[in-house]
Amino acid sequence: MNYNQEQIKYYLNNILTTPSPSGYTKKVIDYIKKELDIIGVSYELTNKGCILVTLSGKDNENGRVLSAHIDTLGAMVKGIRSNGTLSLAAIGGYMMNSIEGENCIIETLDGEEFTGTIQSIKPSVHISGDEARELKRTVENMEIVLDEKVFSKEDILKLGIEVGDFVSFDSRTVFTPSGFVKSRHLDDKASAAILLYAVKYLVENNIALPYTTSFFITNYEEVGHGAASIPQNTKEFIAVDMGAPGLEQNSSEYAVCICAKDSSGPYDLEIRKKLIDLCKKNDIPYKIDIYPYYGSDASSALRAGWDIRTGLIGTGVFASHGYERTHMDGILATLDLVINYCKEK
Repeated sequence: MNYNQEQIKYYLNNILTTPSPSGYTKKVIDYIKKELDIIGVSYELTNKGCILVTLSGKDNENGRVLSAHIDTLGAMVKGIRSNGTLSLAAIGGYMMNSIEGENCIIETLDGEEFTGTIQSIKPSVHISGDEARELKRTVENMEIVLDEKVFSKEDILKLGIEVGDFVSFDSRTVFTPSGFVKSRHLDDKASAAILLYAVKYLVENNIALPYTTSFFITNYEEVGHGAASIPQNTKEFIAVDMGAPGLEQNSSEYAVCICAKDSSGPYDLEIRKKLIDLCKKNDIPYKIDIYPYYGSDASSALRAGWDIRTGLIGTGVFASHGYERTHMDGILATLDLVINYCKEK
């Protein structure tokens, strides 16, 4: 397939660098809406703020849905400490050591933004020695140090910062000459960029679809209820999320990863066979894997009671829920499987 890699990277960079922790995703949703307007495709916004793009197909009764989520890991201000630092509450499941030393943005209810750095409460070995090294990285032992001259709780409150304000992490997005993409939040913004480009490709090439197909951009996946409501005609649901390369895993950053089972149980066997056959037929590099500590939009749709067949695919994302990495080979393989799935009768 002749895909425009620069266009994919353009979408991906803009989505990655627009903060959107679960619960505060409006800015990136607005960006995707703007790009859909440029493509010239209609869409609807759900009550929770998700985007649903539906492309009509020959068969409207047996609908297909592909989902990706744009909500990310993040935090909220949990408390304001007497020394002028902020305690935090995690949004999503990540290791505290993965955000230590990270730059962040705190946004108030009035839309004011303040920068800071996430540190442990004993950040200096020159002061604390081995106590700094051995301090357990728990949320109670982490804090946000603001880039403001503040020395007390009163100083913080004067800035307008309050408990419940959202905290987003610097994505540190990098595209390397060798094809790697390094960034926070590749889970699952890589897939959101893939689906956005897939819509553009299908529409601009006037590709006839055998089944009405919806592209669902969800905004609460990291906290478990991203795709709790889906189109009534849905018979097949493919979560486009990520594979997880690592110790004793079969996934790869250079292929589309097809999940056989995760913490929510096995994915539909017939769907898995269909996806594998499409990869074989179209020479798409793929890997099959099992993820023991993983759930997806498909998982939440099944838990909500939908009678659907589900699958899970995605590019391999190394160091998931940390500072992540994938490769354009995996992104293009995932895109190729998405396009061929949409065309498959």
